[in-house]
This record gives sequence, structure tokens and C-alpha cells, in this order.
Amino acid sequence: METTLYNKNGRPIAYISLENGNAIYLWDGHAVCYIEDEKIYGWKGKHIGWFVNNVIYDTSGYRVGFTQETCPSVTYIESVKYVKYVQYVKYVKYVPYVRPIFSTGYSKIGLKEFLEQDRV
Repeated sequence: METTLYNKNGRPIAYISLENGNAIYLWDGHAVCYIEDEKIYGWKGKHIGWFVNNVIYDTSGYRVGFTQETCPSVTYIESVKYVKYVQYVKYVKYVPYVRPIFSTGYSKIGLKEFLEQDRV
């Protein structure tokens, strides 16, 4: 099963693949990060944010991405996804940040840039 992730403008940017260890893939088929216990980690092990109640938050607690149910805008139709590339081996995880108080404000970074920040 896959869950599409949208930016604040309702554009589909990535998706979560439950069959592949909660990996988050971009539409081009590359796995860029993964979710473990509500925490989002890049492949190099850096803790980059949280996925709580179908909303992606950055390490400062600002909203970055959404599922269709939580998106503040009308969502666009998804385009065809590319075939998934083989995942890289995950690096050892860094110690996660302390969970901040989540805000209703938006992060200054876009969803794609956020997801790619610790990409292999």
C-alpha cells in the first residue's frame, strides 16, 4: 500500500511505501528517507522530522507535507509513478531531536527539498 504526500499547495511530491519499510519515494522512483516510530530519517541516518497524524513536520515543528486527508489545499491528480529503484543500505541512525511543539505554520523549505536533505 502507498500513501501520497502533498505539499501545502496540494501538489503530489512523494509517497510512502508500506511494503518497503515505510520508505518515502519521490515520483522519479528514488527512496530518499524513511519513517520509523513517527520519526523521519534520511538514508545517511540524520533525523529530519516527524510524521504525526498524517502531517510531516520539520525539526522546528513547522508543517512541510500532508496526506490527502490533511492537506490544506485541494489536491492535484497524481501522475504516473516511475518504477522504484533498489534502496540503498540505511546508515546508522543519529540520535533524534527532541520533539518540539508542533505549529500550524509552514516550514520555509519545500517538501521535496525537505525529503532530499539527507539523501544518499
